[in-house]
Amino acid sequence: MPAGLRVRPDPATRLLPGGTRLAGGAVLVGGSPVRVLRLTAAGARQVAGWLQGVPVADSVSARTLARRLLDAGIAHPDFSEITARGGVAAGGALVPADVTVVVPVRDRHDELARCLGGLRETTGKVIVVDDYSADPAAIAAIAARAGARVIRRPVNGGPGAARNTGLAAATTPVVAFLDSDCVPAPGWLDALLPHFADPGTGAVAPRVVPYEAGLDHAGRTWLARYEGASSTLDMGARASIVRPGARVSYVPGAALLVRREAAGDGFQAGMHVGEDVDFVWRLAAAGWRVRYEPAAVMAHQHRVQLGAWFTRRVDYGTSAAILEELHPGDVRPMYASWWTVGAWAAALAIRPRGAGMAAAAGITATATALLARRLARVTGETVAWPMAARLAGGGTLAAARPLGSALSRTWWPVAIPLAAAIPRLRFPVAALMITPPLLDWAARRPPLDPARYAAARLLDDCAYGVGVWKGCARRRQFRALVPVIGPRPAGTSPGR
Repeated sequence: MPAGLRVRPDPATRLLPGGTRLAGGAVLVGGSPVRVLRLTAAGARQVAGWLQGVPVADSVSARTLARRLLDAGIAHPDFSEITARGGVAAGGALVPADVTVVVPVRDRHDELARCLGGLRETTGKVIVVDDYSADPAAIAAIAARAGARVIRRPVNGGPGAARNTGLAAATTPVVAFLDSDCVPAPGWLDALLPHFADPGTGAVAPRVVPYEAGLDHAGRTWLARYEGASSTLDMGARASIVRPGARVSYVPGAALLVRREAAGDGFQAGMHVGEDVDFVWRLAAAGWRVRYEPAAVMAHQHRVQLGAWFTRRVDYGTSAAILEELHPGDVRPMYASWWTVGAWAAALAIRPRGAGMAAAAGITATATALLARRLARVTGETVAWPMAARLAGGGTLAAARPLGSALSRTWWPVAIPLAAAIPRLRFPVAALMITPPLLDWAARRPPLDPARYAAARLLDDCAYGVGVWKGCARRRQFRALVPVIGPRPAGTSPGR
């Protein structure tokens, strides 16, 4: 971790006093998945200072602790006050001239012209990779007007192969992959390049937002409004480290900056969908940090024609099977503890309903007590019980959301026929499936009423689920349909 860097806490992070047991130390709770760290008195003072804006000191212990917080997702790097002296000095910072922009394209002339028009203020190189378009002369003319170099591929290989062609031709320290339907704005690199002041950062991605071209909400279709609020390319408003199991588990390749040294040979050959997920997960597995930076935004021309939109969602779903083969255990519809599964099974299966709820409460109370016992050895009794109640009890209730998403996205071809055949399952299945869309609507407040937003979200999930089953049948393996019950596999977090 470079000295002089500032860190900012994740909004969910909590620094709690440790009481007499920790002799002036503290307990730090946060990250994704949630971690509980016991801090010494000196460590607690350091962390308290960092969370108030004090730079990381130039000592091995401070830099090591700061790295751990960033890797856990407890804190995020803050470049807003980097100065030209000491630590990550201006001399080590990258500028747009250090970036080669690679734009893969096939036949999308208008989109390419709009994308290259937004790159006019970029002082680095721009390489357009023509992935065997039907009219190569038109692609070449558009690129020439923007001063971009064109490399034409002899066969169509998909976006991953086209990006690899551009990557091989790039000589700058950083390569920016931009899909041709992205529309960069002036200064689009400003919040992204500072991340490379950390030598451990291999890639960083901006937030992808809809390119609306001046249309107001009333002038857009319901699908355009849904996409504007809930696109699969938009990872949300909170910064995050990116890896399997983190709050942001992947970032799209539509807009991605990569350190040339980290990129290696690039994207997986032969993958036409899911290649960007595989790429960032391989970076993380190799020890590089991948970061999501929502302070930087990239406008994107979303698909808003129903047929093309639905087909693309199906395509995304087909990637689950091959990603599960490449990254076992990381592409499952749901992850839950045995305690959570037991509580929900009791609540849904035991009759009368009151007895089922009582059994579920008993299971959750037992899980809470056992967790409190474990936490007490780290935090002391005063902190352990409230924390255990929040983690175990709150986690069991919160499981309704991932369970409902798994039902509507992946398991609906089985869940809906079962609910139709077994009357007592109808209400629980319907309630669980409608819960995630309604919670999303309440959180996002999109320019759609709840009914239409929920219908669009369920249609979205339906399309993705069709793709998951299609991909599994094609590859003749169905692990991507199976939940993980119990401890999640170690995964591929950086530094392991």
